[in-house]
Amino acid sequence: MITRQELINQIEDYKPFNEQEKMDKLLLLNWIRNNDNAFSRENTVAHMTASAWVVNKDRSKVLMVYHNIYNSWSWLGGHADGETDLLSVALREVKEEAGITNVKPVSEEIFSLESLTVDGHVKKGNYISSHLHLNVTYLLEADSDEAVSIKADENSGVAWFSPEKALEKSTEPWFVANVYSKLLEKMKQL
Repeated sequence: MITRQELINQIEDYKPFNEQEKMDKLLLLNWIRNNDNAFSRENTVAHMTASAWVVNKDRSKVLMVYHNIYNSWSWLGGHADGETDLLSVALREVKEEAGITNVKPVSEEIFSLESLTVDGHVKKGNYISSHLHLNVTYLLEADSDEAVSIKADENSGVAWFSPEKALEKSTEPWFVANVYSKLLEKMKQL
């Protein structure tokens, strides 16, 4: 179990890949240090989330879900909901959202950092105001032959795509240009 301070230390030690990560690293650290409820959705301005870039063993495929709120194929992940061990959050979310059981970290180290804008939307009948997801991403590995299943209240599709097809399938231009392309580039450097 990673404590709040251990996560702060991991983020401090993280070497940003680009200017976006450099700026977002500072934002994440400041937010965690100055907001007791940084890991809770009760903080309606911004809260911590964890995402997973899930690849198969030979890195020829990326696991994506068709996200119902955003109407787009996207990576997997979710809210910390009070938990400071964000790797555990990412692993749990992949299992819940894709219905797989055999998923493991390629590394326990942070793979990427992002500050993500979330437009106002309705979830489970309640309006959620626009806010930020202060996100830590982990690179995870799973077996692309394992059966997948949707989580109907969150997604309506789960599929493996080639890295190039994953970029084509997403209909969120900012994510394609600034997050998914970055993650693919970072994967090539492993």
